[in-house]
Amino acid sequence: MTTPNALNEAALPAATERSLVARALGGDAQAFRIIIESHNRRLFRLARTVMKDDSEAEDVVQETYLRAFANLSTFRGEASLATWLTRIALNEALGRKHKQRPVVTLDTLEVMQKTSGQIIPFPNMNTDIDPERSAAQGEIRKLLERAVDALPEAFRLVFVLRDVEEMSIEDTASHLGIRPETVKTRLHRARKLLRQSLDGQLASTLKDAFPFGGNRCARLTETVLKRLTQA
Repeated sequence: MTTPNALNEAALPAATERSLVARALGGDAQAFRIIIESHNRRLFRLARTVMKDDSEAEDVVQETYLRAFANLSTFRGEASLATWLTRIALNEALGRKHKQRPVVTLDTLEVMQKTSGQIIPFPNMNTDIDPERSAAQGEIRKLLERAVDALPEAFRLVFVLRDVEEMSIEDTASHLGIRPETVKTRLHRARKLLRQSLDGQLASTLKDAFPFGGNRCARLTETVLKRLTQA
């Protein structure tokens, strides 16, 4: 049986999509579940990239599914189901974002940089390690997430699809409705901005690199003192 996590890792084959859509149109609850579980992570990340808020991103994803399922009969399969859902999610997220501030175009966003302390949940962070190392990894993750959040919106979208979701240039272009050349340009600029941001922040952070304190320091001290008394 395919698990939700496995579904999240790869796009559904076209034949499977067509079958799921047909089943969903017939009211098959399991088909709805599979569609949702196989697209949840990507849609949340995209919504989170635009909204910079976990709760609002979840609202966007929920509304995306409600709108998509209400109009499922209009899905013709010219693009993949993932692309169709992505465009609905982006439209929903951008629509909500534009209600919060004056409307700006993606071209304008390319020359803007906004800062935020919100966090994008990156996967596969191993926390089954000692507390000091876990805390250090947590700080590194937050540093990266804040740097991504500070990217202009158009760059964030491309960066998340290409470097976080590991989508191809062609699929990224299809999802965002832009040319592959634009994907390459925005990704290059996103990576450059990230390097500049991280270089500035890491310069001061390096002074505190390789800490040796707390329990580790106390443990080593006690071990040495114990061995000295036994010498």
